Amino acid sequence: MKGKNYREIRGMAYTRKKFIHGSPPPKISKFTMGNTRGNFAYRALLTSLSDVQIRHNALEAARIAVNKVLFDKLGEAGYCLKVCVYPHHILRENKMMAFAGADRLQEGMRRSFGKPVGSAARVRTGQALIEVCVNENGMETAREALQRGASKLPTKCQIMIEESAKTAA
Repeated sequence: MKGKNYREIRGMAYTRKKFIHGSPPPKISKFTMGNTRGNFAYRALLTSLSDVQIRHNALEAARIAVNKVLFDKLGEAGYCLKVCVYPHHILRENKMMAFAGADRLQEGMRRSFGKPVGSAARVRTGQALIEVCVNENGMETAREALQRGASKLPTKCQIMIEESAKTAA
């Protein structure tokens, strides 16, 4: 299975887990990390530049990459990291057998609804994917961390840095 097959947003969202049996849980283990109660002056956002579906594996890889840079350079109390999207959309795959004599065993595309294989977050243009809150001394580190995280995602991303609303008010 290739991730690029699921990159485009096509069709209705398939999200009703009440009716979907055997859907795998998302691989994202934590959505908020670092100092969650801290008061930070700046907020760095990683935003998407196109409409895309991002698989839960890619979101987890981006979260790990961003967190590693921030933790190594700022320590646990020097930042707050939030993953802003949740992979609600369940991905399906019609698995085909690939061995000798498989044509007698499988149905091909007849009744090919597919089985759940993973989940993805449907993201719109300009939507924030990851948010990092830091003070002034960690702004360059936050930018570097978000660039590392953006390389793990299947879309072009933009980093925006703005003053936090808590300190501006």
